[in-house]
Amino acid sequence: MSLFKPSLVMLALASTGMAQGVVAEEQQAADEKIEVIEVRGIRGSMLASQAVKQGSTEIVESINAEEIGKLPDVSIAESLARLPGLAAQRLDGRANVVSIRGLAPDFTIATLNGREQVTVGDNRGVEFDQYPSELINSVVVYKTPNAALLSQAIGGTVDMRTVKPLSYNERQLVVNGRGEYNDLGKLNPDGKDKGYRASFSYIDQFNDDTLGVAFGYAKLYSPNQEERWQAWGYPNLGYDDANPLVLGGAKPFVRSSLLERDGVMLVIEYQPSSNFSSTLDAYYTKFTDEQLLRGIEIPGQWGAGWANDGVIGTQNEDGLVTAGSFVNSKVLVRNDLNRRDADTISVGWNGIYTINDDWSLEGDISYSKADRTDFGLETYAGTSRGNGCTEGGCENLKFQMQGDRGATFFPTINYADPALIKLGGPFNWGNNVTVPGNAQDGFINTPSIEDELSAVRLTAERLLSEGPLASIQFGVNYSEREKSKKDEGFFLTLKDYPDTLAVPSQYLMSPTSLDFIGMGQMLTYNAEALLNDGYYNLTSEGETVSSRATGTWSVKEEVTTGYVMAEVDTELADRSLVGNFGLQVVHTKQSSTGKAVTQKDGLVVLQDNSGGDTYTEWLPSANLSWEVMDSHQLRFAVARSLARARMDKMNAGLTFNYDPSLAGSTDIDNSPWSGGGGNPSLKPWLAWQYDLGYEIYLDEGYLALGVFYKDLENYIFDESVVYDFSGFTVPDPQPALTDGQFTQPENGRGGYIRGVEASAHLTGGMLTDVLSGFGLILSGSYNESEVQETADSDPIDLPGLSQKVANATFYYEDYGFQARISARYRSDFLGEVTGLSLARIPVYVKGETLVDAQIGYDFTEMGVDGLSVLLQVNNLTDEPFVTYQNGDTRQIRDYQQYGRNYMLGFSYKF
Repeated sequence: MSLFKPSLVMLALASTGMAQGVVAEEQQAADEKIEVIEVRGIRGSMLASQAVKQGSTEIVESINAEEIGKLPDVSIAESLARLPGLAAQRLDGRANVVSIRGLAPDFTIATLNGREQVTVGDNRGVEFDQYPSELINSVVVYKTPNAALLSQAIGGTVDMRTVKPLSYNERQLVVNGRGEYNDLGKLNPDGKDKGYRASFSYIDQFNDDTLGVAFGYAKLYSPNQEERWQAWGYPNLGYDDANPLVLGGAKPFVRSSLLERDGVMLVIEYQPSSNFSSTLDAYYTKFTDEQLLRGIEIPGQWGAGWANDGVIGTQNEDGLVTAGSFVNSKVLVRNDLNRRDADTISVGWNGIYTINDDWSLEGDISYSKADRTDFGLETYAGTSRGNGCTEGGCENLKFQMQGDRGATFFPTINYADPALIKLGGPFNWGNNVTVPGNAQDGFINTPSIEDELSAVRLTAERLLSEGPLASIQFGVNYSEREKSKKDEGFFLTLKDYPDTLAVPSQYLMSPTSLDFIGMGQMLTYNAEALLNDGYYNLTSEGETVSSRATGTWSVKEEVTTGYVMAEVDTELADRSLVGNFGLQVVHTKQSSTGKAVTQKDGLVVLQDNSGGDTYTEWLPSANLSWEVMDSHQLRFAVARSLARARMDKMNAGLTFNYDPSLAGSTDIDNSPWSGGGGNPSLKPWLAWQYDLGYEIYLDEGYLALGVFYKDLENYIFDESVVYDFSGFTVPDPQPALTDGQFTQPENGRGGYIRGVEASAHLTGGMLTDVLSGFGLILSGSYNESEVQETADSDPIDLPGLSQKVANATFYYEDYGFQARISARYRSDFLGEVTGLSLARIPVYVKGETLVDAQIGYDFTEMGVDGLSVLLQVNNLTDEPFVTYQNGDTRQIRDYQQYGRNYMLGFSYKF
């Protein structure tokens, strides 16, 4: 029996290899025959996270790898979704973006080793599935900021951290490998249903432990399948409000995806003396997601008059037509391809110099860049070209609504017959300007993003030996960020136009099954090969569609942040009181360039446009933690924080209309000018936030309860304002007025968001030693908000806010065995999904409960040191992703079924 019982903090640090030397010294001082205690696995990870939470002066949540390269999830997004007060939204079956305390990803900042990261999305919200979990050693989520946290937001800051090689006292080398299988199988004949993930991590120390090196590589080759129902919408039958709602149209697909991600991490740490240390770290990920989509687009009520002769409803339930038929219906057979290529690189150098016992200096230089290119290919086929039917080309297509699952159809036509279904647009979707109305035979979307950020930071700290303050630190950070988007789209027209074209046999594949919606088999072919082999002509949509020009923009920000912060270390009623208080001052210069667009004779006319603003905000903050009794902490925090506006809302692009018939008007309400667009002068969201929490720490576990209130000083709404159009050139006659009404995002009235959070880690050992291997991790939160555009308007639904979020993990770990089952739940919320032209659009997402499970064995118990095996199942209950429109849960937009992912693999630590 060991005589030495390390503290909770020492246990946690030892489990991550950060304080083995300190533990060894305590052991030697206690007894020369002490048994070495090493806490590993789930409990080691939880103890390390618990130590971070307990030792922080801020209110934080933490994730720590069980050991290097061994976070259990595919990406950091999955791991974050298990933390109290956090929730993730799925994209194509995987966790993608994160909401903190009910606030959308727009209100969250992600950092890597304390440095703000660029993003591959259109805005600031980080897509966390870009970050392999194998290369991240720990994550700290700051729910309350301090003045020294230079990258902060209203929702919170997610700081991902790589390893510090000199924190380990020996060489470590870890190899992981897992095979992967999806139980839906291959839904497309050219898809894949088997994949793998592998990683390699190496840590070593040289030169008498003054030089440390860490290197990691992670490879993901992950197939994903989906059966997708998607509705156009639900108008009234006959467009008469007195009539029931009916299916406006449907776009169901099956999708086979292959996600390939390569990640590389390098850390070089140098500490030649006790008063100087230097760390260089680099992180790179390359991300390719290729999606094969095949389906049949079925116009319903909105297709009446051109795709069918109308809708006959035969069954009506609560104001919704649940059964009927589309008379003389014609459909569109689609073979599509989506591909996303994204690269992210982040490089930083940090140096700390201790001048003497009182003073230290720190410098930090960083650079990060992200590039993303999307390629979305649509190809169309049908029974004939253009609107209208030919003999045998239409049918009375019956349908039956199936609740959340959308509709089932009952076709009489064989849509897999290559003699009947031919290439060529079956509807008049062309623009009749540059492309004849019946000549749109497909489409290509090619948006791209480039995001670049560089920063330099200088800080100083003065330690204080007397009084209630432990130290005072101050510093300055300067950063430049520029994000640009280029949005292009192209009509496809067959070179044989106006003829249709039977798919050449060399491009045909085995038919794809659409049995999940009752449509049977559909014609399947290699669409990209047809494009590459020259069967189509391309015409730019940007010549006629204003949104393509306004969707191309650039936003630049120069931010200077200065701060001062005092650390508190004193006593209150003979109990420890620690914390900090300080002030940030943030000066921002922002600008944007874009295009001002009008139209003449159906063609767009472009003019350059730009704008911007400069502002300064003062952000005070304070965090206090009082040890009420042993291992009991009472926390209080208050801060003013900001979250910068969405970059697509800061876009200087706009559309405007000029009516020459009103050129002589001097009445602003009858102005010849009107328009709409972005607002380069948008100020950030601002909020005062207040937190109160109580935490109880146990030998192995904790209990925590907290409440928060965020007083939003403003919110961003689309509003109509008077705009000066004098900078734009228009043909004669010249107007008497240069002002007109313009719709753009504005900083408007605010509101509040408030909530309560509870979390616990409990072990069976609290009851009896017999149950010491069992543990339970629980968390739950409840959030509510009220934000109004005006004092008289109804409150809006905040994006990303689920009223209820809950997580539970039950685990067993002993005798080499490790097993866990985890469930995470979030209630309905307003999220974002992909819409037309690959743009992101808001929809309501139904509540969901996701269940994952894993079981493993560590062969160390059998004398094989370092080897362990693992079986993991993600989405164990095959939970669908469901969205709906207009706040009406009957109006299902998406019903996406992803299947279960099985992974079997090993880990070997040398």
